[in-house]
Amino acid sequence: MKNSKLLKQLELTHEQTSPLFRIMFTQNSHEPNRRHFENNICAFHIGNGYILSVAHNLKTEAKIFKSIEERIFIHEILPQLNEAQKQLFLNCFLLDESVQKRYWNSNNPSDYQFAVETLKQINFDTRWVTFLEKKICKAHLIVQFKDQHFYHKPELSAHFSSANYFAEPAINRHTFLVEVELVEAFYADDIALYRIVNTPKEIIHAMPSVSIDYAILNDVQEHYYCLQNSPTSEVGKLLNKAQIEGFTEHFAIFPERIGGNYILEGLRYLIKGYFRFGSSGAPYLVYDELQNEFKVNAIQSEACPIQLSIDNKRDGNFQYVNAIATPLYNIKEKLEFYLNQ
Repeated sequence: MKNSKLLKQLELTHEQTSPLFRIMFTQNSHEPNRRHFENNICAFHIGNGYILSVAHNLKTEAKIFKSIEERIFIHEILPQLNEAQKQLFLNCFLLDESVQKRYWNSNNPSDYQFAVETLKQINFDTRWVTFLEKKICKAHLIVQFKDQHFYHKPELSAHFSSANYFAEPAINRHTFLVEVELVEAFYADDIALYRIVNTPKEIIHAMPSVSIDYAILNDVQEHYYCLQNSPTSEVGKLLNKAQIEGFTEHFAIFPERIGGNYILEGLRYLIKGYFRFGSSGAPYLVYDELQNEFKVNAIQSEACPIQLSIDNKRDGNFQYVNAIATPLYNIKEKLEFYLNQ
């Protein structure tokens, strides 16, 4: 049994068998020379093409767009600008009439900063969730292999083109982009559910997934692990022991300039164990000895600080040593609804 568990642990970290991926938001995703990646977040596959991650990155602001449809530019931006602002935007965002889109075309840092401040001044919504809604960007799973073929299968690689595949010799990887769309964001619980779209079923079926354990586990759980990106790189994966130290009825205010602040609340685990900054969206897994299977039980949401006294002062003196995770029990009914469709 110990060897069986070890094999399952190793599978969780191997690129061919791990259910852990990353979601990145891509602007100009089908134009290799203009493609731009941002808003990197951990995510994992729970089967049938459904992907879980956190929700808080959806409400963060991109600050500016790399391209924008002409109709949005004309109707939602230009009317809000004064003459100086209008001239700069017309000079910096050049129209490609063949696709009716404007593309950023300035290498001047001051132009960039001016444009950012102008969009903020006119209250143009640059949150990532709005960029998705307006199709200014798309969300993609980043799937990477040392081998040039998708899960070692040339017939699967044939479904990809320069629009969603490229080699990265500098990191010895081949990168495949799998498009996902946001299904629903559960902001209070800090969970976002995505679904793979515009992708052949055989691609989805080839991608490893992890089933769900909705139980609220106690604080003597011995077989609890965090699956996240490796400590110094987002390319590798790390599986490490974690311990549920306690429970909290959580309350925190997430500051949001555009939509107004919202509240993170509900049941959370207090987790002891290694987590890296940038691990939001990572799954916490529990090992089922009877089924010889790891199941996802919770999702990494926030860092949890302890307060230090420095020079007899406490305000602002925090050290982040614990994690706060959301049990998937919180959204059980919603997940079951979607997964059973």
